Amino acid sequence: MFFMIIAFYIIPFLIVALALIDVLRNEFEGSNKLIWVLVIILMPVLGSILYYFIGRNQRIKR
Repeated sequence: MFFMIIAFYIIPFLIVALALIDVLRNEFEGSNKLIWVLVIILMPVLGSILYYFIGRNQRIKR
């Protein structure tokens, strides 16, 4: 039972939290930051996965 709680609640929460932290700490062009925050909040797990595959390439390089 404990492993099911970890698999279905804690791991997805960590994925979403890390994606939000990554979005908020980096710079994007225009309103891309706001769009990614909304995508992650409205579609938590799917939005986070999309951000890691698509959004990270849209960041402004320092």
